[in-house]
Amino acid sequence: MMTSTEEEKTGLQEEAITINGSPMAVRKMQAFEHIGSLAAVAQSYGPRSVKSRILKSIYIVLIKAKINVLLPFGPLAVILHYLTGKHGWVFFFSLIGITPMAERLGYATEQLACYTGSTVGGLLNATFGNATEMIISIYALKNGMIRVVQQSLLGSILSNMLLVLGCAFFAGGLTHPHKDQDFNKASAVVNSGLLLMAVMGLLFPAVLHFTHSEVHYGKSEVTLSRFSSCVMLLAYASYLFFQLKSHRSLYNPIDSEVDGEQDAKEDNEEEEEPEITQWEAIVWLAVLTIWISILSGYLVDAIQGASESVNMPIAFISVILLPIVGNAAEHASAIMFAMKDKLDITLGVAIGSSTQISMFVIPFCVVIGWMMGKQMDLNFQLFETATLFITVLVVAFMLQEGTANYFKGLMLILCYLIVAASFFVHVDPTSDDN
Repeated sequence: MMTSTEEEKTGLQEEAITINGSPMAVRKMQAFEHIGSLAAVAQSYGPRSVKSRILKSIYIVLIKAKINVLLPFGPLAVILHYLTGKHGWVFFFSLIGITPMAERLGYATEQLACYTGSTVGGLLNATFGNATEMIISIYALKNGMIRVVQQSLLGSILSNMLLVLGCAFFAGGLTHPHKDQDFNKASAVVNSGLLLMAVMGLLFPAVLHFTHSEVHYGKSEVTLSRFSSCVMLLAYASYLFFQLKSHRSLYNPIDSEVDGEQDAKEDNEEEEEPEITQWEAIVWLAVLTIWISILSGYLVDAIQGASESVNMPIAFISVILLPIVGNAAEHASAIMFAMKDKLDITLGVAIGSSTQISMFVIPFCVVIGWMMGKQMDLNFQLFETATLFITVLVVAFMLQEGTANYFKGLMLILCYLIVAASFFVHVDPTSDDN
């Protein structure tokens, strides 16, 4: 029998060999496990792991997508530029080489938006979604090719509103033939209003020029264009605040208002996890932007020679061919979302991109030209301005019901064919008339 004092001693000894209620052996095991986890983390940042991560990232971005089979055309265009004087081949090889780069730039932006949230993600899409057009425009502006800048940006708006949106409506209508697809009519009306404001900004300098009613001939339209550009940039900044902050509920997809919480949970589960890390996405954005900038330089230099060699008007090249390359990513994603019956995302891609170009990229180029000392203005000539005005009206009428079907898509595509044919036979005014 143990006395009370002996029981107290054994109790003290048991307490001494325990720490926080855990036996010493268990604590040692926990310590070894902690050291092992630290070693595993250290090993994950070792040379082998970094190398494998880099190789995996290169595979995902540059090899995995099928469109990457066109990547070699970029280096071939650079080689042809120095080995031959055939501007036609250099132009078309550069055009083909930039196409996968534009698509991959959109992919890297989407990956980065997964980490930044919706607000910053929207700003990233606004910045990098039209990065290809901006880079080509700045290079052309630097070379004094103001008409190429104006026509390529106008072509991007026409391509997004007629070709991209038309193909998306057509593909979505064929995929869902027995119903009209619905989308958020309120957000479409806001975008239509912004596009009409952009038309107003382009219309007045052209009318001022062709009615010869300027106070100072040749200077008043430039001054008006610069003032209007600053106002349009302010309007676009207000639109971003309106869309991303004050009236975010207005831009909720129409499905989320109808479906219950269970469908919302299923949508969240269906969202794809990012394939590359945040820093990898940032690095790829920088690399792809630099490579697009390099190819854009060769592309712009070869435009004049390509026009002469294939006997194709520069207006057709600038308005039709260049925007198709810049809108490659938007075209593919808009059709994909329309086939999945997510028309609100389709409109955000097609009409949202047109809004960005008209209210941000074009005024931004005017301001950049102002800094460069170039006479970049909003006088896009009467033919181009009238084409944009009619296009905005047609698309606004198509969107006013808040529904889409294959016939509306077909009409938009046919309208784009008429526009393309018009620019193929259009002779651009000489610099004296400009």
